[in-house]
Amino acid sequence: MSGSAMATVHFTSQLERFLPAPTVEAPGATLGEALAAVFDGNPQLRGYILDDQGAVRRHVAVFVGGRPLHDRADLAVPVGENEEIHVLQA
Repeated sequence: MSGSAMATVHFTSQLERFLPAPTVEAPGATLGEALAAVFDGNPQLRGYILDDQGAVRRHVAVFVGGRPLHDRADLAVPVGENEEIHVLQA
């Protein structure tokens, strides 16, 4: 990973019906890097969040620093130091 920023990644509590999805601290300079760090520790979560092309699934909404992710395929959105990332069901 190219950055040393640490983000806090929060997941919707509805995911807990299917698998553990606790709030975690994740390193990464981009949303994609932070999510990859989360998936390294919880690989099953990837399939619920990303499709087989690596884009955010249609039923998932992602907010980085309170800003919605508009392009589901572009995970290169910068993540600042101590940024909050929220992953919710849309």
